Amino acid sequence: QVQMVESGGGAVQAGGSLRLSCTASGLTSDDYSMGWFRQAPGKEREGVACIRLRSGSTAYADSVKGRFTVSRDNGKKTVYLQVNSLKSEDTAMYYCAAKPSGYCIGSWQRNYVYWGQGTQVTVSS
Repeated sequence: QVQMVESGGGAVQAGGSLRLSCTASGLTSDDYSMGWFRQAPGKEREGVACIRLRSGSTAYADSVKGRFTVSRDNGKKTVYLQVNSLKSEDTAMYYCAAKPSGYCIGSWQRNYVYWGQGTQVTVSS
């Protein structure tokens, strides 16, 4: 059984930084892509970043390019999302998700199978 647990969220002022973590248990190999998503109240869920565990290849939403960085530590089965230069519009619940045999190309925001419970990021201006 795959379980995803996020941590690292919190309340920060605009311009600040956080590092979100997502630890996955139950993955049977590194043939997965891991995605970070966010959802603000009243808005649709948005995919912000993706990383392929095997290769480390990444993809980002245009809205976060240059500010967010996704990385992974396969030994710890953990992916990270470094979020810098935070803006009030980054306020949302952040989720990680996994999809087997997926790649961070094209419509990389689709077809995730396993989801965590989320960690809240609140940015005050």
